[in-house]
Amino acid sequence: MKFFLKVSFLILIHFSSLTAEVNFQQKKFYYENLVKNWSKIFPDSNRNAAGPRFFKYLIDQDLTYEEFKEYNKFYCPVSGSLINPGEKPDYIYVKELRTQKNICGELYRCCWPCSCDLMNYTKVKKIKHKFKDGLKKIDVLLINNPCSKKDFPAEVNRNYFCKNQRLNDDEVFVVDGKLVIGLFYEAKKCQKADIKKIEANEITGRFCAFKNDIPLEEMNIGMGDIFIRMAR
Repeated sequence: MKFFLKVSFLILIHFSSLTAEVNFQQKKFYYENLVKNWSKIFPDSNRNAAGPRFFKYLIDQDLTYEEFKEYNKFYCPVSGSLINPGEKPDYIYVKELRTQKNICGELYRCCWPCSCDLMNYTKVKKIKHKFKDGLKKIDVLLINNPCSKKDFPAEVNRNYFCKNQRLNDDEVFVVDGKLVIGLFYEAKKCQKADIKKIEANEITGRFCAFKNDIPLEEMNIGMGDIFIRMAR
């Protein structure tokens, strides 16, 4: 009996390892596919604050719902940087666009300051979209139309987003006149325990509190002030 249990345990470990390896290889495929198509997404190679370009590129592809969700884990909505396979998301909250209530969920990002900026300057909305396998609901992260800004960041390619003073929906995905910058995962209405968890976390609590106190002109961590100037 003991021998049988030992063999069963070893077989379980083996198959668990195989499953983990398959999952990692699948994630690596998604990541490498984005790398391969980098020049299509960013013709001038400028990805500053250009997460929306990734989102638009992916939602225009003939993807299943699960494929779309997986692909969106490999870029940062705030910076436009690629995210390595296997990175863990931050648990954060953002305001729901219509109700202004806190919505908790997971954010895949390149570095911790991006989580702080996203909590401060974005909204979330649940929308429906038709994928290869049918109509599904997704939670999208939004910022206001930045195209009329007189101080539009010079580090960002304005042509990636704008047509005169309007968002160019040939180049980016637009919802209710707002710019979609990325996907929010496992979104739900926040409970008190969720807020406490987020505020007690070293990154989304202490580090973000520190970052939020830095004057904009002195901001030199993460994307600096580039995304903030885009989104505020």
